[in-house]
Amino acid sequence: MENSKTLKMPVSRKVRNSGVKMLNMLGTKGKQNMIVIAALIVLVVIFAALNPRFVSTGNIVSMAQSLAPYAIMALGVTFVIATGAIDLSIGTVCIASAVVAGKMYEGGMPLWMTIPVMILIGTLFGFINGLLVAKLKMPAFIATLGTMMLARGLSAIIVAVPNIFFPSGTWFNKVFSNVNDMPVGLFWVVGFGVICMYLMYKCKIGRYILSIGSNEEATRLSGINTDKYKVIAYTISGMGAGIAAIFWAASFPTVAAATGNGMELDAIAGVYIGGTSATGGVASIAGSIIGSVMLVVIRSGLNYVLARFDLTVNATYVTYVLTGIIVVVAVLMDVIKNKNANKVKIETEADKYKRLYKEHNYELESQIDAAWVDGSLSDQERKNKIEALQKEIAANKVTFKTEYAKLKQAK
Repeated sequence: MENSKTLKMPVSRKVRNSGVKMLNMLGTKGKQNMIVIAALIVLVVIFAALNPRFVSTGNIVSMAQSLAPYAIMALGVTFVIATGAIDLSIGTVCIASAVVAGKMYEGGMPLWMTIPVMILIGTLFGFINGLLVAKLKMPAFIATLGTMMLARGLSAIIVAVPNIFFPSGTWFNKVFSNVNDMPVGLFWVVGFGVICMYLMYKCKIGRYILSIGSNEEATRLSGINTDKYKVIAYTISGMGAGIAAIFWAASFPTVAAATGNGMELDAIAGVYIGGTSATGGVASIAGSIIGSVMLVVIRSGLNYVLARFDLTVNATYVTYVLTGIIVVVAVLMDVIKNKNANKVKIETEADKYKRLYKEHNYELESQIDAAWVDGSLSDQERKNKIEALQKEIAANKVTFKTEYAKLKQAK
């Protein structure tokens, strides 16, 4: 038998297969992410054109450094939003976790111990939110609004000072902020994102959370403990807030007590912009990171643009306006998509013929791909099989055009 390795799959086909696989993995939400990425690139080009200092090394590092806490909060709250609910407490819980751990550090606790303390505080608040929503059946908006105020008040009472100070220039800052202008927080964001992807798409936790968001009653009737997975979703969200506190303390060593208002809105906006459905059932982990990046870019870019033209308008307020518009558009797109998806579409004979043609064509293409890597075939056998399949695809294409046109006219 001839060496099967002498006949190589064409590079063009490898590229095509990679593209098809990528599109299949991305799905509808992935396409929305591509739109967001394109919009992000346009924004960067515009801001850089208006003020070249926007793309300076210092500003890029600064943006990357400030991204970590927002992106990690966004990743955590994605699990809650995927259930069709909301968590308004993550911003104040993040700051509360940081100031309480910082107070304990000032009292003599080793710096490394602040890390598990912050995660534990955030996780505890998330667990409480889950119990309030799942077990006590409180509306998510009211429950998390209450814990938001609780976290804010308790942290102020416990620390009893306006500001808490974390050390700067230590291993803590280097591990969780930046080293020699290298924003290591980005690597942590990617790592946390990979874990969240695994939980959301590969584990039953994610599948059940998405199922709850799609149809909670049907999920419950199928025997799944919906309350349990709601609690898990909120616990993950709280844990994300606690982890975000670590990066906030490492990047901004002076942490003001009783603050954090508005941080949750930025995180939630990033989730919506990234393609997670506001009504639940669909989630995009990668999109949450992309949406967070867009908000950081907008905030920084507006500062540079307004400074470039000596405008006295507060960049923060302009950011709120743009963010609000973007979020409304993103949610509106989601609502329209869901509305169209719920419409009953009657499949005509032409539609059915087209669908079956595509399915058969995909099967033939798959057989060609399999032939290229089939080690049991000789080069000549592989060549003959592939040529036969390609001829069948070409013949089917000609037949399809003729028959499909007839069916469309008959309609």
